[in-house]
Amino acid sequence: MRNSSNRILSTHTGSLPRPSALVDLYARRARGEAVDPPQLAQAGHAAMLASVEQQIQAGLDVINNGEQQREGFFLYVQHRMSGFGGQWKRWARADVERYPAFRQMLEEQSRGRAAVSNFAPPRVVSDVRYLDPAVAGQEAGEFAQALAPYRGRYVEGFLTAPSPGIIAAACRNEHYDSERAYLRALGEALRHEYEAIVNAGFVLQLDCPDLALEHHVSFHEAGQARFLQFVEQVVETLNEAIRNIPPDRVRMHVCWGNYEGPHDCDVPLALIWPILRQTRVGGFVLPFANARHAHEMRVLKQLPLRDDQVIVAGVIDVLTNFIEHPEVVADRLERMALFVSGPEQVMAGTDCGFDTSAGMGRVATDVVWMKLRSLTEGARLASARLFPGQR
Repeated sequence: MRNSSNRILSTHTGSLPRPSALVDLYARRARGEAVDPPQLAQAGHAAMLASVEQQIQAGLDVINNGEQQREGFFLYVQHRMSGFGGQWKRWARADVERYPAFRQMLEEQSRGRAAVSNFAPPRVVSDVRYLDPAVAGQEAGEFAQALAPYRGRYVEGFLTAPSPGIIAAACRNEHYDSERAYLRALGEALRHEYEAIVNAGFVLQLDCPDLALEHHVSFHEAGQARFLQFVEQVVETLNEAIRNIPPDRVRMHVCWGNYEGPHDCDVPLALIWPILRQTRVGGFVLPFANARHAHEMRVLKQLPLRDDQVIVAGVIDVLTNFIEHPEVVADRLERMALFVSGPEQVMAGTDCGFDTSAGMGRVATDVVWMKLRSLTEGARLASARLFPGQR
């Protein structure tokens, strides 16, 4: 994973807006309607090509495929792995349940919307296995081909893959005799995807919202100790799954859920950070732009990164159509540099993805690209101040 000794690099967290026609195809398939596989593949590939070009135009340094060829950041695995069947209704979010008027507003906003919902995921009813490892390699290969015309205009590519923990939490286990056995099976299946990404020359981003989000979802009634036990088991599983990958080729994204809400039931970063730090990764992607967690930058001062690790600081909020001023972005990055060893450890990023499940994004497409342009401009401003004398 690249960092820089003369400027702050810019990146994002993964999912980018999908064209409405592609969202419609994914939504129809999720509803059980017949969708022509070649048509879906062609639409996803075309959207991926457009997403790469737009990232280049926005000036981003570390880019990906926008997750265009997936209907969601973890839901897609049901098409690549065995063991999934049916659906179930996901646990409610504790903070949303505390505010009935807000919950009603959310329901009204989402009613009739063409989207793929994370709240009715599949169950696991038989052995989980990765069906064809070549599929992950194919996705990476298509991304590599898309990047070829832009050589020299970006620094590095990355691809995302979900944590075993988010699948275990979201897809109810009706087959394995223990949580640990379920996690191990998921970790072994996902290992094929993790390794395919890195073998193709890209940085692997592990998407692990479970390591914070599930505190106020799956484990809200179980208590804090039980949640921390889950976090420890997931980290243990991840370390086993990435055992063949150098740590500097992996970054880990953790968040409290990509939704606008009170978030006053969120677990503090200070409580989970000692466990997260045990993951064998070269960097972390954390949200610091939102109003609930901006103050937690200081946790990295109290329990610092290793010298060879980086922090991708979320300095763009992905849930509001406000376009952050570049000076605001620069201020946030300069502040982040105060809590680590220096600006060399800092990258500029977004709090989360802009469309983590197809059609669920809250920011208008044209605003998304302006927010990302503001991110790159803010990174340039911060770099000029933090790396004086450098070009």
